Amino acid sequence: MRPLPAQIVPGQPPTALAPMQDITFASFMRTVAHCGAPDYFWTAFYRVHETSRLDEAIRDCILENDTGRPIIAQLIGEDLDHLPRAVGEFKGLPIAGIDINFGCPAPKVYRKNVGGGLLRDPGKIDAILGRLRGATDGLLSVKMRYGFEDDRHFEEILNLIEKHGIDLVSLHARSVHQLYRGKPDYSYVARAASRLKCPVLANGDISSADKAAAVVASTGAFGVMIGRPAIRNPWIFRQCRDRFAGTPVFVPTLGDVRAYVDELWEVTGGNSLAERLHVPRMKKLLNFIGLGVDPGGGFLRAMRVTSTAAELFEVCDAHMLRNGLSSSPFATDAHPGLIARPNAEGPEPGCM
Repeated sequence: MRPLPAQIVPGQPPTALAPMQDITFASFMRTVAHCGAPDYFWTAFYRVHETSRLDEAIRDCILENDTGRPIIAQLIGEDLDHLPRAVGEFKGLPIAGIDINFGCPAPKVYRKNVGGGLLRDPGKIDAILGRLRGATDGLLSVKMRYGFEDDRHFEEILNLIEKHGIDLVSLHARSVHQLYRGKPDYSYVARAASRLKCPVLANGDISSADKAAAVVASTGAFGVMIGRPAIRNPWIFRQCRDRFAGTPVFVPTLGDVRAYVDELWEVTGGNSLAERLHVPRMKKLLNFIGLGVDPGGGFLRAMRVTSTAAELFEVCDAHMLRNGLSSSPFATDAHPGLIARPNAEGPEPGCM
């Protein structure tokens, strides 16, 4: 197996920011890094087909990565001729490896027999991994779920991962059909970690440092990959390192969260994006952040009915800064009973 890039704290379970479409670009990676970088970043996926060419946003994500942490380039596709060609498009770019997505649960993706749709076809996975292994000089990783509707092909796919000498697996502990609903079944992570020679990252609802430590301990996973909870709480990777080290876990304040909101406004468009487009984009992200602001959900209710930037920031100030709230602790996990509704404002960050 090829060695992974160096970890921030050698010997600790490493952390990774999951690839999220329309989220995981250089500006968001930089924002997360300011709060405490993960060990590894992934790009959003590059959809590979006959006429595809490397997306400029993904290229910029790689070239503008000034976080000091390695980034792995993710592909999604099924074309046995063009996947190797796509690998070649990354040559000369500062990436730590190539990842192939066998896990995206978006219906518009899996209906084209890519992403999670490929979990129905181990023969095609075998062929894809063979072509990619031959085209990739360095690290080759797989991002997957345990199955499409069920786990009927799970063991066979683990065998294929061994056959082709895959260097790292990130396993979201749900089926494709579950999307992001229902409890993850981390027993599949444990099965993969015990079976495979390569490291396995546990993924799926790793919502806090305590949850990360518990999942690693119960599954034997090498580390964790975190997606949506890092939108809500960009300090989660710093908190995981504290928890793994047995030191006091950093707790941000609502004042810190208010500053994070300002930074998100800038990185998602600043003043260059029309307000009618920018406000819904921010509200999509605030649906996640709001899960940790107040247990009664007052912030979420007030934020969801805003329509202008002035209204949005007024709600943020009222729930995060005024009346001494700025020094109040931000919840280290989502408050029970609150639900993010990203689809209310736009496409849901997917393919984690």
